[in-house]
Amino acid sequence: QVQLVESGGGLVQAGDSLRLSCAASGLTFSRYHVGWFRQAPGKERELVGGVRIGGITVYADSVKGRCAISRDNAKNTMYLQMNSLKPEDTAVYYCAASFGSSTFSPRGIDYWGKGTLVTVSS
Repeated sequence: QVQLVESGGGLVQAGDSLRLSCAASGLTFSRYHVGWFRQAPGKERELVGGVRIGGITVYADSVKGRCAISRDNAKNTMYLQMNSLKPEDTAVYYCAASFGSSTFSPRGIDYWGKGTLVTVSS
């Protein structure tokens, strides 16, 4: 059974930093493109960014320069380091894994985590 478990969310103030983790089990982690999505209240789920099998990272324009995504295949874990957080970063953050698609389109995602809430106060 595949599981993606996010951790590290919480309440922070604007300008703070936060690191989220995604622990994967039940799959050969190194063979998956993995990424982070987020969904704010009343909005659609959107891509934050991802790291492909070869280590290439992609980011949404809204977080470029403020976020860094990395993976540790030995630990079956992916990380999202977020800096200079803004109130508009408030959302539930989801971990996602795709076996065949490196574009991080939601339709290409094979597995989703249940999410972790990040709240940024002003």
